Amino acid sequence: MIKKILILVLLSGSLASFAQKNKEFKISIVDPSNLLDAETNSNLTFAFNMQYPGFASADGYRTKREVTLEVANSETASIKAKAGEIKVNSHWVKGKSLKKINNELKDALRKNWSFYSTEKHKGYKLTFISKDPNLDPTVRQNLIDTYFEIYPTLVKTFNNKSTKDVLFVVDTAYKAVAEASGNRILFSAGYMKAHPTDIDVVTHETMHIVQGYGYSAGPVWLTEGIADYVRYKYGVDNVGSKWSLPAFNTKQSYTNSYRITARFFAWLEKNIKPGLITSLDQQLRAHQYTADSWVNLTGKNIDQLWVDYSSNPDQVDLKYSDKHSK
Repeated sequence: MIKKILILVLLSGSLASFAQKNKEFKISIVDPSNLLDAETNSNLTFAFNMQYPGFASADGYRTKREVTLEVANSETASIKAKAGEIKVNSHWVKGKSLKKINNELKDALRKNWSFYSTEKHKGYKLTFISKDPNLDPTVRQNLIDTYFEIYPTLVKTFNNKSTKDVLFVVDTAYKAVAEASGNRILFSAGYMKAHPTDIDVVTHETMHIVQGYGYSAGPVWLTEGIADYVRYKYGVDNVGSKWSLPAFNTKQSYTNSYRITARFFAWLEKNIKPGLITSLDQQLRAHQYTADSWVNLTGKNIDQLWVDYSSNPDQVDLKYSDKHSK
């Protein structure tokens, strides 16, 4: 009896902790015939707080945060689940341990995905979820391999406090190219189908995780310019991806961001100050970047540096990574 009371106390405390941590998610249990006892309700709520937030992270912006759990004996032999909805069989769940309920819910949620895997190498972890049943297994493996090849280098080079636990999600509903948020990178299934060799989208997006600047650290063009400069310098196979930095023309500006800004940064590293981009990255992460950073680091402001670049933009030898030449 003492052991059972202790377990219930610990469970109650854990539930309170999860409720606080996952307060943005809410579960409503629908059981009009009162087929579930208090302990079962508690176990189901605990399992929900254990499994649903992680599942929801793969849904991104479309995450349903209010979930209905309904007793539906005629619809499932155990548990079935999707975004916003969980159904349980009261006969199956009766007397089941928390561990069994938790595992069954985890398996039910994962059935919503076409592919799920978790890999660990040398302290780095990658969870890969695909919602695209037609994702080429070779493309999938190339994305995974690129993560383990490039991400540890970026962490060691720029920010050794970066997370070592990353989530990749390939989503059929996402229509851009890719984006990073927290430790998650969302890839467009359509883009990866159209551009199956563009594995260095991983380099650009994982650099955003490493950057971890937060809000209001600096202008977007600078953040994206650094990410594309890092792709240029550290990319695994930019040649195979058919990716390159565009030639200079007078209509460009350093605020154009991405590849245009990245080419400017490559020129600055070659002709003005090696290590400049690393210094700017550090300032942005520490929220110490200002417009004066350029003057303090190079002796000139950003506009003066752009004029210098514009006068001799080809004074940089651009070399691109080629996986097949290694």
